[in-house]
Amino acid sequence: MSFMQSCMKDELPIPKHDPGNVITATFNWGTSYNLQVFYSLESNSIVSKNIKSIWDLGFETKDSSYHILLNSAKFMFAYNTGKTDFNSVSDTVGLGYYGKCDAASGNYDSTAIGNWVNTNHVYIIDRGYDEVGYHKGYRKIQFLSVSNTQYKLRVAKINGLGDTTLVINKDNKYNLAYLYLEDNTQPIIEPPKDDWDIVFTQYTHVFTDPYQPYIVAGCLLNRNNTLAAVDKELPFGEIAFENVYSYSFSDELNTIGYSWKTFDGDNYTVNYKYNYIIKNSKGYYYKLHFIDFYNSSGVKGNPKWEYQKL
Repeated sequence: MSFMQSCMKDELPIPKHDPGNVITATFNWGTSYNLQVFYSLESNSIVSKNIKSIWDLGFETKDSSYHILLNSAKFMFAYNTGKTDFNSVSDTVGLGYYGKCDAASGNYDSTAIGNWVNTNHVYIIDRGYDEVGYHKGYRKIQFLSVSNTQYKLRVAKINGLGDTTLVINKDNKYNLAYLYLEDNTQPIIEPPKDDWDIVFTQYTHVFTDPYQPYIVAGCLLNRNNTLAAVDKELPFGEIAFENVYSYSFSDELNTIGYSWKTFDGDNYTVNYKYNYIIKNSKGYYYKLHFIDFYNSSGVKGNPKWEYQKL
């Protein structure tokens, strides 16, 4: 017993760690936040960006996966009609003002479309709004099958025009495969899942008291093994690698979200005391906080942040 006690440590040793330099970054999002901007902390660079309205549905790409996501940046909703006769669905009468939207957390178990497998239910998809506020109309979709390599679905306009069967191929190099219902093309939107950490985008957030879906502009995590924690107590400069063991990390995509800034009806104020600790898919830790939302000319839509590899 004495031998064992003499060998025990009070706590696990912290491995020697050399922090990186503090980096300041910014980009021009635009005053209407119509871009989706994918960013790598490791390379301090924008990996890719796209206009938010050029896709509608995202299809999970893992072999055994089946989840289908809405583009919440467009304020999209889905309605499960419960019907299995595709041709019997011909209008939106009785659907109500809001259907279901995906949870902002990105939880696959909280999607608007849900578990559709083997139901043959016909869904009506409200395609939401483009970047200038134009409503994109509706489509009816019947999700037919899914395998380890592809999805098969039937899609048409509500009046039946354009009735066609589509195949969406899975590629596990990406988190999602995408479909643009305007012309049924399959654009590549996000970069390969190992190449980025966070994305700046609008998304649908549901306020619960009262119930009110609303478009917000914020920062979401890569769903590929990326985690984050929030520290509102320690100053940014005092957060060190040793602190990471005391945080509770979350895989919810909106852990950073939109609340790093507040709006008083006229102007945005950045909550610079909100620090975010991010663990990326490669296991590296970063601390990050926002320091501005305006450029030097006072134009909004220019988020500025500083971060450091721990």
